[in-house]
Amino acid sequence: MSLSAGIVGLPNVGKSTIFNALTSGKAQSANYPFCTIDPNVGVVPVPDPRLKQIQKFITTEKVIPAALEIVDIAGLVRGASKGEGLGNQFLANIRQVDAILHVVRCFEGDVIHVDGSVDAMRDVETIETELMLADMDSLEKRLKRIAKMPDKESKTQAAAIRAALDKLNDGQWLAHADFSELEREALKPMFLLSMKEVLYIANVHEDELGEENAQVAALREHAAKAQAGVVLISGKIESELSDMEAEEAAEFLSELGLEEPGLHALTRETYRLLGLQSYFTAGKKEIRAWTVRVGAKAPEAAGVIHTDFERGFIRAEVFTIADLEKHQSEAEIRNNGVMRQEGKEYVVADGDIMHFKFNV
Repeated sequence: MSLSAGIVGLPNVGKSTIFNALTSGKAQSANYPFCTIDPNVGVVPVPDPRLKQIQKFITTEKVIPAALEIVDIAGLVRGASKGEGLGNQFLANIRQVDAILHVVRCFEGDVIHVDGSVDAMRDVETIETELMLADMDSLEKRLKRIAKMPDKESKTQAAAIRAALDKLNDGQWLAHADFSELEREALKPMFLLSMKEVLYIANVHEDELGEENAQVAALREHAAKAQAGVVLISGKIESELSDMEAEEAAEFLSELGLEEPGLHALTRETYRLLGLQSYFTAGKKEIRAWTVRVGAKAPEAAGVIHTDFERGFIRAEVFTIADLEKHQSEAEIRNNGVMRQEGKEYVVADGDIMHFKFNV
C-alpha cells in the first residue's frame, strides 16, 4: 500500500534533523531496507520484533520489514495560507500526504526560534491556524461555485461545506469533528488539510527524554483534546544514533537507559495513525511483513503481493506466531490440524502468517 505521512513544523524546530535520522540510519538492522527517493521523500522500515520471533522457528535467507513513505515538507511561516514564504508549496505538499507528523520544539537552546522564544502551544496554533485558514478558503470558493446548483449532490455538498465552515470558525480541527457519514463523504473529494490525522512529535533536549517539561505537558493536554498521540524524541540523540553502526548504537542506548531509538516508536505510531497493520509470509527465501489496511479481507491482502493473487484468490492458509511457538514448526502446525483455511470474507488480523492459494 502506498500511504505517506508528511513531517511539518516551523523553521528550526528539528524537523529535517528527524527526517534525516529516519532515512539514513546506519543503526538499522542490516536486513532493513531504507532509502531516500528524492531530497524530501524517504522510505523507512517499520521495526517489528515479531519478524525475529518467526525467524526462530522458520530459518530463512532474509527478513524484510514493512515500510513507510515519509515526506519532509517545506517549513511553514505565519501567512502560509495566503502564500507567504513557501506557503503554496507547503500546502500543495501536505494535500498529497495521508497524515501529518507535526514536529514541535519543546527545548531551549542556542538555535534561534523563528518567533524569538520557545512556546510549544503558540507554534502548534500557528501551523494549525494556517491549515484551517487554507481549508476555509477552499471551502468558501467551492461553496460559491455550487451554492445555486439544483442537483441533489451539490445541495448535499453545500450543506456539508457550511457545517465544516461553522466548525472551522469555532477553531475545530476537522479530523474528529462531529460529522454525519454523508457529510464526510461529501467533503472527501476536497482533500481538506484539517481532515488529516495528526501525530505530535515533541522534540526535547537530550537531557530531558525521561521527563515531562511544561512544554511537553501543554502539548499532551492539547493532543488529548484533539484525540491525537504524542511521541517524545530528542532530534540530537536520533541524529547521533543514525551515524552509528548497530552495535555502537545499542551500547549508546544502553548508557542512556533506553531500549530502542525514539524513531522506532515514531515509525510504529505513524503506521497505526495511517490505519495500517502487517501480516507475514514466511518461506525458505524470506520472512516478510506486508502492509494492509486495518479491516482488509484476505483477497485484498493477497493483492498486496501481486494483483494475480487477488484476482484468482481461492483461499488463505492462516496461522499465528502463538501457533508457531506452541508447535515449533509449520509442519507440526499442519500435523496438529491448527492451520486454518479461510475464504474471501476473512478479515485479516494484525500478525497473521499467511499462504495464499490462487488460480489465474
